[in-house]
Amino acid sequence: MPNWNEVLVELNKEADLGAPDRVRRRYLLKLAEFTKRNVIAYYSGWLQKPDQYSTIMSDNDINGFMTTIHQLDRSKGLDLILHTPGGNLASVESIVDYLRKMFGTNIRAIIPHLAMSAGTMLACSCKEIFMGKHSYLGPIDPQFHGFSAEGVKEEFKRAIQEIKDDPGSLPIWREIISKYHPTFIGDCEKAIEWSETIVIRWLETGMFLGDNQSNEKAKKAISVLSSHKGTLSHSRQIPFADCHKYGLKVIELEKDDIFQDLVLTVHHAFMHTFAYTSATKIIENHDGRAMVIFQQIHK
Repeated sequence: MPNWNEVLVELNKEADLGAPDRVRRRYLLKLAEFTKRNVIAYYSGWLQKPDQYSTIMSDNDINGFMTTIHQLDRSKGLDLILHTPGGNLASVESIVDYLRKMFGTNIRAIIPHLAMSAGTMLACSCKEIFMGKHSYLGPIDPQFHGFSAEGVKEEFKRAIQEIKDDPGSLPIWREIISKYHPTFIGDCEKAIEWSETIVIRWLETGMFLGDNQSNEKAKKAISVLSSHKGTLSHSRQIPFADCHKYGLKVIELEKDDIFQDLVLTVHHAFMHTFAYTSATKIIENHDGRAMVIFQQIHK
């Protein structure tokens, strides 16, 4: 299958506005023909267009999934190719709910490069995750109004302890804590509980379905993925080896050369599309049906 440069040569050879669409769809179809499963690619162009709000996961994405699932033979299951920075917690919950209504738990996640935050949560709802040496998941600790909910909770506990140990530190901490709006700490705690609860449930009913230790395995994985203290940063990229160590059912993309080449060619085609068009997000199936979001130009 073509590599990054060879896909670019294809695009330049066809050299018209429709070339990116044709090339992407050509290889999505080849991948579906190889796996004999439905394929939907959920791709964000946030690496190329980091300032675009439309690159993150949102409630609007459900329309893309409705469009791409329509008329598919759902008995074939679904391979979901994910490349996303994540986004809204409520949005990923509704997306997983909808996908499971359509395909049950016969859904496999494929991560060619990055599926971060809510993208990791979406991957964890699948029965297994394909990752390569170049693939990464990310922490799922929720972000609340631009702050790490876990980080806020940790800081508040630290404040209580330091004031107890040294009452003289009270004025310093009062200044810091006064910036929090009323109920902020409680809202952060609820966001943490919400994210952990739904992913544990998805793991128990999907990836670990039928395992008599499903709850323990799910909690083990989440205890690491949701730990702001353990991962140190929400932008931390977690490789295959760590995902395997945490107990997730991850499969090496390199185990099947043909499958790997097809997945990476699809990935390259999407990356070139974002680089050379104004598209910011694409949800597309192997039959060529798609919802494409384009960059907003602010005057």
